[in-house]
Amino acid sequence: MKIIYNDGKVGECPVEEEQHVLRHSAAHIMAQAIQRLYPEADFAYGPATERGFYYDVDLGTRKLSDEDLKAIEDEMRKIVKENIPFKSFILPRDEAVKLMKERHAKYKEEHIGDLPDDAVISFYQQGDYIDMCIGPHITYTKALKAFKITQQGGAYWKNDAKNKMLTRINGVAFATQDELKEYERQVEEAYARDHRRIGKEMRLFMTDDLVGKGLPMFLPKGYIVWQELEEYIKEKERKLGYEHVMTPCVGTVALYQTSGHWEHYKENMFPAMEVEGESFVLRPMNCPHHMMIYANKPHSYRELPIRIGEIAHDFRFEPSGTLKGIERGRHFCQNDAHLFVTPDQIKEEIKRVVDLIFDAYNDFGITDYRCVLSLRDPEDKVKYHHDDVMWDKAETALREALNDLNIEYTEEIGEAAFYGPKLDVNVKPAVGAEYTLSTCQLDFCLPAKFDLKYVDTDGTEKTPVVLHRAILGSLDRFMAYIIEETKGKFPTWLAPVQVKILPVSAKTKEYATKVYEAINAKGIRVQLDDRDEKLGYKIREAQQIDRPPYMLILGLKEAEDGTVSVRTRGTTENVVMALDEFIKMIQEEIRTKKH
Repeated sequence: MKIIYNDGKVGECPVEEEQHVLRHSAAHIMAQAIQRLYPEADFAYGPATERGFYYDVDLGTRKLSDEDLKAIEDEMRKIVKENIPFKSFILPRDEAVKLMKERHAKYKEEHIGDLPDDAVISFYQQGDYIDMCIGPHITYTKALKAFKITQQGGAYWKNDAKNKMLTRINGVAFATQDELKEYERQVEEAYARDHRRIGKEMRLFMTDDLVGKGLPMFLPKGYIVWQELEEYIKEKERKLGYEHVMTPCVGTVALYQTSGHWEHYKENMFPAMEVEGESFVLRPMNCPHHMMIYANKPHSYRELPIRIGEIAHDFRFEPSGTLKGIERGRHFCQNDAHLFVTPDQIKEEIKRVVDLIFDAYNDFGITDYRCVLSLRDPEDKVKYHHDDVMWDKAETALREALNDLNIEYTEEIGEAAFYGPKLDVNVKPAVGAEYTLSTCQLDFCLPAKFDLKYVDTDGTEKTPVVLHRAILGSLDRFMAYIIEETKGKFPTWLAPVQVKILPVSAKTKEYATKVYEAINAKGIRVQLDDRDEKLGYKIREAQQIDRPPYMLILGLKEAEDGTVSVRTRGTTENVVMALDEFIKMIQEEIRTKKH
């Protein structure tokens, strides 16, 4: 692919840069289309991104509709067909400012003022459209073979909320139509799995701006799933010697000043509340509370390790643009725990944590994941606690433990918590980018900050080491992950409705009620749909809303024989069996947590 550089030279584009050049050029072509349709438009930034491109545009008071976006895309196709050449030129600063003034490009003019004095100010032009840009770009518009405008949103000029909100128009561009079709297939798959859409259809959770952005509320069926996850992990933890606690959702600013969160994490916390001369904040994490629980009484080495667990409500002030259903909210509940150990116990306790992580992953059928040793960036003097000796000690201890356990991992600089290195287990969901579900952090810092002690074998006081760990991460995010992996078709043990009973007609309602009572008495989550609706309608509705693993379709034959006609989710065939046999089968599925 031929490209033109900002000095006017033309050359072959390196293969690894082709996508970037295409997408950057697509942003310019889109801007030209916008200028043709809306001459008053003033353009800010228009970069290529990892998946596509966008342009931030000031359209005054105009609001774009879906039809407007389609018109812009159609105009882009015209420009591509016209095969307009891209030309480049460089101007001295004063001439560059003059050109932008003449074109009423106030954002570009301001951007020139932000550039260093020795900056090269280059421009690209295709037809009547001129843009300030360093390039490179394609040589002719016809080289853009496959593109699509995807959405619009809002963005502040220079990403500063004090500045004007601009219209951000997003698109994607690829080298071939086949790549674009594959992208569209992925978009359709993402839509089919989007936990926000499924959660609404299944009536699992809701949000309302009157309550607050990023503050999800779990509806009865969604809370059933949430409670099942809670009890699942707490049961596993109890068997491993964890003791569960409950701590408040607020703490004093002084608490977080002691822990260091106020210095290193304040921007992610909600503002402080002044009450009776004290400052309180909604807690962003639970470690300071658990440190205080440990400090509540003296400890001997004989008590260690002490494992404190909590399903804890936490609050973080996430930017509104990053909020995503229950996957990323401003309120969430962590499957959190803190293990207070001696140095000699570090390796064994890390092994226990790792075993618990992979035991849970096996139960949920999670196989696509990778382990990451997240380390500090020694050059970052703001993000991390200042103590080189502590960091060297902690990173060495965690690395040695992982090596001794033969755990495969990669190392990533700058991803540690501010107080210590960590093992992150990142999952690759069915759609979208990978993210961290589970973590185990090694901490020499906070125990010292809170002056935690235990009496060692020689009678002297020592400072324990703390392992911060989360197995399911936040229950909210984990639930979103399971929804998207299963498309809301939960395994039987987790399904909010495990059995749906559908009498064929009014004549079998009495028998259906008896079947309902028998199943309900065994603690199985069952619903009876005895409405006077057509059977086909009730089946389709159950498949769309409740998505139960089993439907029992009961007609006169079943009523006469005392049997049930079982339709397993995902099939259209019915299997007749005795009621007791069906109950035993589903109880075994629930007991074994079959997935």
